[in-house]
Amino acid sequence: MSRESFWTADPADLLRVREGFRLADTATDDHPGFEGGKSEAKKALAEGADILAELQEKLFAGSRMGGHKRRILLVLQAMDTAGKGGIVKHVMGAVDPQGVHLAAFKKPTEEELGHDFLWRISKETPGPGMIGVFDRSHYEDVLIARVRELAPPEEIERRYDAINEFERGQVANGTTVIKVMLHISGDAQKERLQERLDRPDKHWKFNPGDIDERLLAPAYQEAYQLVFDRTSKPDAPWFVIPADHKWYARLAVQHLLIDALEGMELEWPAADFDVAEQRARLAHS
Repeated sequence: MSRESFWTADPADLLRVREGFRLADTATDDHPGFEGGKSEAKKALAEGADILAELQEKLFAGSRMGGHKRRILLVLQAMDTAGKGGIVKHVMGAVDPQGVHLAAFKKPTEEELGHDFLWRISKETPGPGMIGVFDRSHYEDVLIARVRELAPPEEIERRYDAINEFERGQVANGTTVIKVMLHISGDAQKERLQERLDRPDKHWKFNPGDIDERLLAPAYQEAYQLVFDRTSKPDAPWFVIPADHKWYARLAVQHLLIDALEGMELEWPAADFDVAEQRARLAHS
């Protein structure tokens, strides 16, 4: 377990996709490893934010002065309204933005469609010392493509293998890959979509196409199950996080990042100058 004081069991272990995992049997309104509700979660998130910020600064500093190549890639996948934006705002918003690289993948452009599906993804992978965050990702090309029949079945099959090879390359390059699926129920999604329609300040978040996608939820569940079966690997695992409670999803993702950073056993980089000499120079300046 990490330095956070509020977990009763390690959510990284509880939420990890393992052999035999079935998305259809997984709760969306649970909060594994955390005893408490929204008010307790607010305090917990603040505690975790301080821990995450320190660790992220060590990661960033080490790449600038220590020369290490470690980095993190956080992949966020979910149905609409599940809370990807809230993760970016409330979890990643607590760290130094110069050490974060955010990429949000929308419908491919004509230029992107002229290349292999991983072409646009490869350009956005994080550099040394960075935490990269993918708001949607290369997995859209085996999720939407499968559900909407945007590619032939044999091409989608090829993409699973290409994804595994791509992620193996990232790991070999010093990247810790954390793949998260925020798992929201149909009822919770409907409530959030209704809120976006009821509030003028939320209209900009609503897309009529969200309802079309919602109607395809059973097909998406099958597509996600195939993704987990084919691409959850020991060095690039999937974590399925119950997302009916936004506060829990944020806490869980925060922990996954803390857990990954603590596993790196980071130290502050040693100065590449004589500290005593520079202290004396400063005193006489």
